Amino acid sequence: MDNWNAKTKLVHSGTKRSQFGELSEAMFLTQGFAYDTAEQAEARFIESGEDEYIYARYGNPTVRMFEERIAALEGAEDAFATASGMAAVSGTLFSMLRAGDHIVSAKALFGSCLFVVEDILQRWGIEVTFVDGTNLDEWRAAFKPNTKVAFLEALSNPTLEVIDIAGVSEIAHAAGATVVVDNVFATPVFQRSLELGADVVIYSATKHIDGQGRCLGGVVLGTKEFIRKTFEPFNKHTGPALSPFNAWVMLKGLETLALRCEAQAATCNLLVDGLAGHNKLKRLIYPFADGHPQQALAKQQMTAGGTVLSLDLHGGKDAAFKFINALNIITISNNLGDAKSLITHPTTTTHQRLSDEQRADLGITDGFVRISIGLEDGQDLLDDLKQALEKA
Repeated sequence: MDNWNAKTKLVHSGTKRSQFGELSEAMFLTQGFAYDTAEQAEARFIESGEDEYIYARYGNPTVRMFEERIAALEGAEDAFATASGMAAVSGTLFSMLRAGDHIVSAKALFGSCLFVVEDILQRWGIEVTFVDGTNLDEWRAAFKPNTKVAFLEALSNPTLEVIDIAGVSEIAHAAGATVVVDNVFATPVFQRSLELGADVVIYSATKHIDGQGRCLGGVVLGTKEFIRKTFEPFNKHTGPALSPFNAWVMLKGLETLALRCEAQAATCNLLVDGLAGHNKLKRLIYPFADGHPQQALAKQQMTAGGTVLSLDLHGGKDAAFKFINALNIITISNNLGDAKSLITHPTTTTHQRLSDEQRADLGITDGFVRISIGLEDGQDLLDDLKQALEKA
């Protein structure tokens, strides 16, 4: 399996068949598991072996297949699935930090991630320092003797800043800190953050891994030591377990993940070319696009620019709303990674709780929109965007 290419791993890795020899992965809808003897139950509670389970909150055969498949794709030693992407983020940080510790975080974060870092962690007595994620000098200056974690999004939401993971990892490791990367926007297809130096990688499986807007899920990947000794003890007792049904959906999503992401990225390139220089746009933001401040870094770290692009319209909120409301194909929704193209206005949705000053600092203007590109025909999407821009 180690010699298989990514697309083969996405179809076959982690598969376990029952005595019936089913071709599609089995869905084990059970809360508990039976033991042959009291001695076996005792032994399993001391240390569970491969394919030995205690309770669905601790682990499940269907969930384990999903964990093993995504770990094989990512090149990680182990993985632990969670009920949502935010359960993966919060569980990772909560399991690693305690009162008196210090975390350094990129300031460009998804709204819920920012709430966890800025509000909850500090409420628990954990010191937080925010930095410009693209500035290695700010990272370097922020670390302290009690710094335990460096946290960042590989591509920031929604401004698509690209962070030098290898550079941040070198700085963090020199200070004895662990690097945690939310790799959702970069996807496991286009970027291998562990190979760039990250220690822990997080995904909201709700996004590209499901890919069709059906289920919530998350997953945390890292060394076996981290997953089993740090992450698992916290999470199996606090309860954010992934349901077997959702794990089964995610397994089926992984089978087509590469095909979908590659098609979506190809459409992004078509749209970038087709909208370049449009007179209604102040900015067109895409990691591989000319003019992106980290274009060279993006091409160094990623094999494609991702499935999301952002537009900043002249005319502020009024123009943005007219543009969004004039779209015929692209659907208004704050999700991403879906087969359907989706658009959201971050100032009034995902980042509405930020102050005007915070949004301005991040480059999120009133005319800013984020578009997750789906699997529709690229020319149809370009035509839809152009006609809507004319009405903005």
